[in-house]
Amino acid sequence: MCGILCIFRGQQCNKHDATNGCEEKHLDCRSLREIAFQASSKQRHRGPDHTGVLIDEEEQFALVQERLSVIGVKTGNQPFTSTDGTVHLAANGEIYNFRQMASAIGENRDAGYEPRSDCDVLGAYYERFGPEALLTTVRGMFAFVLYDRKVERLLVARDPVGIIPLYVGWDAGGALWFASEMKCLVEHCREVQVFPPGHFFYGRPEEYNPKRYYNPSWIKEIPSNPVDLQELRDRLEAAVESHLQCEVPMGALLSGGLDSSLIAAITARKLHDRSAKRLKTYSIGLPGASTDHHYARLVANHIGSDHTEIHFTVAEGLDYIRDAVYHSETYDVTTIRCIVPVMLLARYIRSEGLKMVLSGEGADELFGGYLYFHRAPTATEFHHETVRRVQGLHLSDCLRANKGCAAWGLELRVPFLDTDFIQHVMSIRPEDRAPGEGRLEKYILRQAFADGDYLPAEVLWRQKEQFSDGVGYSWIDTVSQWATGRVSDEEFSQAATRFPFATPSTKEAFYYRKLFEERFGGASAARTVQRWIPRTDWGCAEDPSGRKQDVHRGVKDRDEGSK
Repeated sequence: MCGILCIFRGQQCNKHDATNGCEEKHLDCRSLREIAFQASSKQRHRGPDHTGVLIDEEEQFALVQERLSVIGVKTGNQPFTSTDGTVHLAANGEIYNFRQMASAIGENRDAGYEPRSDCDVLGAYYERFGPEALLTTVRGMFAFVLYDRKVERLLVARDPVGIIPLYVGWDAGGALWFASEMKCLVEHCREVQVFPPGHFFYGRPEEYNPKRYYNPSWIKEIPSNPVDLQELRDRLEAAVESHLQCEVPMGALLSGGLDSSLIAAITARKLHDRSAKRLKTYSIGLPGASTDHHYARLVANHIGSDHTEIHFTVAEGLDYIRDAVYHSETYDVTTIRCIVPVMLLARYIRSEGLKMVLSGEGADELFGGYLYFHRAPTATEFHHETVRRVQGLHLSDCLRANKGCAAWGLELRVPFLDTDFIQHVMSIRPEDRAPGEGRLEKYILRQAFADGDYLPAEVLWRQKEQFSDGVGYSWIDTVSQWATGRVSDEEFSQAATRFPFATPSTKEAFYYRKLFEERFGGASAARTVQRWIPRTDWGCAEDPSGRKQDVHRGVKDRDEGSK
C-alpha cells in the first residue's frame, strides 16, 4: 500500500512580490518540490520505505510516491519514467495480472521487457497499446496518475470499486492536485472531491472531466444466471491465488466470520501446497468478551494456521477516536466504530514484520450479507441494494480497511473484490443470492464451500456478526455513550445550523462530525463522506450495528443455522 501526490500547473501568479511574497502561495511563488514533499508527508505512513519525488519546474508538475515495497522490492521505487524520458507514472496498488501484461508488452519489443515492479506495467502497457487497452486489460486494486509529455496529457484512473483511495482538488491558482489521502489537499485546495471508482481522465489538466470505463451490465439490469456452486468456489479460489503474489512476509486477518475464514482457509491450503508454510492469522477483541475470538480459534485450529489473538481494552480504543477520524477521513459512525480495532490490529501485525495481509471485505456487499438484507421486499430490490452497496464500498468498507491498515504501513488485499469475481457474483440472479425463509444470508457462498472440509460447520453456518460487534458488544455500547457525553443538549440543538449538509441525527454522529471539521474544514471536505446506514425504508433500525436488526440471534444462540 503506497501513497501518491501529484500536482499539475496552475495559472501564473500576478500578485507575487519578491519582498512581501504572495498571500495566495501559488505554485510559482514557492519551490514546487518543497510544496509537494511537505504535502505528501501527511500520508507518509502509507509508504514508510521510500519517498520518490519527480519535479519539472518548467512545466510545473510534481509527482511524489510514498512507497511500501511489496513486489519488486529492490527495483520498484517510483515515480517511474519511461526509457525515452517522456512518460512519468506514480501509482498506488497491486496489479495482479502484471506478468500476463508484461508478456504482451515483451512480445512487441525487440529487446523484451522485464517490469521493475507490478505497477511498472501500467506505463509500459500505455506506451504500447494506449489508455483504453490498458484499462480494459488491467486487473488489480489501483489508483494512478500518468503524465505523457509527448502529447501533454494526463491519464488518471482508479480501480472498479475503489479499493484504493484517490482524491482530487484545485488550489487558488488553478493547479490540479491528486492524492491518496485528503489530508494532503485540504491545506492547499479550495475544493476537494473523491475521484470516482471505475473512472478515468485522459486529457490536459484544465480539461479535467472523469469518465466511466467500468460499466458492467448488472449495474442497470437484473441478472438471470442461476448459481453454479462449483464455479463459484473455483472463482473464489482463483481470486485468492492471484492475490498471493508477494515478496515480503504476509498473513491474513481472521475474525471467525464466514468471509475472513474462507479467505484464510483457501490461503492456508495454497501456501501449504506451495511451500509447506503455515499461514499467520490474527484476530482482535476485548478480553473475555469477544465472540470473534471463539470462532477464530476454531478456524485457526481447523486450517492449521499460526494464530495470534490481540486484546484491547475499551479505554485503549477510546484513546484512538481522534486518530480514527484523522486516518479514515470520515465522520461516518460505523466507520469510526470499526476502524479503531482495525488500526490496533494493523499496528500489532506491522510490529511483527508483516507488510501484507488478506481479508474478507466485499462479500457482504456482493452476496447481501448484512442482516438488514433479510428485509428486502423483493428480489429486484435486493439486487439494486447490492449494486448500491458495491458502488459505495469506496466510502465505507474499502475506505475503513485500506486506511486503517495503511495508518501503520500495512497493505490489505481483498480477494472477494477481484474484478472477475465481482463480475461473476453480480451476474447471478438475485433469487439465488438473497436470504429467505429458512436461509441464512450468503447462503450460496456457504453452500459452495460445504464440501471439502474448508471450515468447521459452526463457522460455515455462523450468522453474520459485524466486525465492530464481534470484537465485544461493550465496545459499541461504550463508545456510543462516551461520544454522546461529549455533546451538550444546547450544542446538539444547533446541529442543523452548524452542519446543514448531512446533519447528524445523534450526539455520537455530531461528535465525530466536530472532530472531522477540526481536521479537514468545512463543506467541501464534508461532501466527500457517505454515511453507512441500513435501509430504514425497509423498516430497519438506523443504527448500523447488526445487533439492532430483529433477525440477530445474539451470543447465546450458536446453533449451526438453517442448512
